[in-house]
Amino acid sequence: MTSFRPLVTVQDPSKKEGHVTIPLPAVLMAPIRSDIVRMIHTAMSKNHRQPYAVSPLAGMQTAARSWGTGRAVSRIPRVPGGGTHRAGQGAFGNMCRGGRMFAPTKVYRRWHRKIAKGQRRYAVCSAVAATAVPSLVLARGHRIMQLPEIPFVVADSQVNGLKKTKQAVELLQKLHAYEDIQKSINTKRTRPGKGKARGRRYTRSKGPLIIHTKNWSNSLVKSFRNIPGVELCNVKRLNLLTLAPGGHLGRFVIWTESAFKKLNAIFGTLKKPSKQKHGFRIPRPVITNADLTRIINSDEVQSALKRKNTKPKFLSRKKNPLKNLGAMIKLNPYFLTQKRRTLIARQKAKTRKPEDKKKKVKKPRAGKRFLAVIRAPAIAPARDPSEVTPKFQ
Repeated sequence: MTSFRPLVTVQDPSKKEGHVTIPLPAVLMAPIRSDIVRMIHTAMSKNHRQPYAVSPLAGMQTAARSWGTGRAVSRIPRVPGGGTHRAGQGAFGNMCRGGRMFAPTKVYRRWHRKIAKGQRRYAVCSAVAATAVPSLVLARGHRIMQLPEIPFVVADSQVNGLKKTKQAVELLQKLHAYEDIQKSINTKRTRPGKGKARGRRYTRSKGPLIIHTKNWSNSLVKSFRNIPGVELCNVKRLNLLTLAPGGHLGRFVIWTESAFKKLNAIFGTLKKPSKQKHGFRIPRPVITNADLTRIINSDEVQSALKRKNTKPKFLSRKKNPLKNLGAMIKLNPYFLTQKRRTLIARQKAKTRKPEDKKKKVKKPRAGKRFLAVIRAPAIAPARDPSEVTPKFQ
């Protein structure tokens, strides 16, 4: 890793000139591993689940017995009795009306997943680093075209004095960050399926995530929490489920200045470990330069490589000796003599005179194929070196 530390501008609408710049935290240069983020996000999302199961007695509360064979009905157990439409109906089986389900669900299923602390921290570092890449934020669908830069840091003097939601909305409009919230408001829609009856009737796309250093009862949190699509998170309790919703990297994050400055103390730097996470160092990328094309085409790599072999490799085509005369002669030089004798005998059989010697028979003319075989020398053509086995060389 290089020692170059890029700077980030702190957005402060009250200052028209002379914006404050602060160095970029080292965690924002961590490697972005979408595979680790997706795996940890899936495991973490399973830890909210509550056990559910059907009743153990469901579909089994009847004295049904099979009628056996010989009554022109299937052998499924049937409800006893008479005088009602229920009598004689199939029971117990999962294909029967009122029967139990196949493999009834149990509450002792493995609902939760244990997650290694190092993997969870690696995933959080990747998710935080992805919030500083504008292309990933845009690919996730956030509206950040009017923002001056990403990561987006707001001065503490602008957010600490907020007491009303109206003031928070005005600040976001001044910072040109309200477009993403408006997009989230416009995407409110009714949820398909049974979730409408289970307290989650509407859905909407995610808006910005505001990371701060305040308590949940602070006026800053209260002023932002009622804006649709906005989520808040303390920098000391960064959660992968909010940094990468759905396991997709690139959440639009609005940092407060104090929260942004605390990242080095929480995650550490390239030279020092974390102060809050004992023994933790931010992950390093395997290679410093991820541009593989540039590495491969560099003079240092190209000078150590072998030259490309431009000589075409001869690939002999396999020929069937039973159909190809030349291939058969290479395998059996005597086959040409046999072929010639066969053709001569066949030609003589065609030109044999009938018993009536007075009748003149017109001799058929020899074909080109016959003449070529007859006139060919009885010498087998030379074999290619690739056709000779090592045993006979």
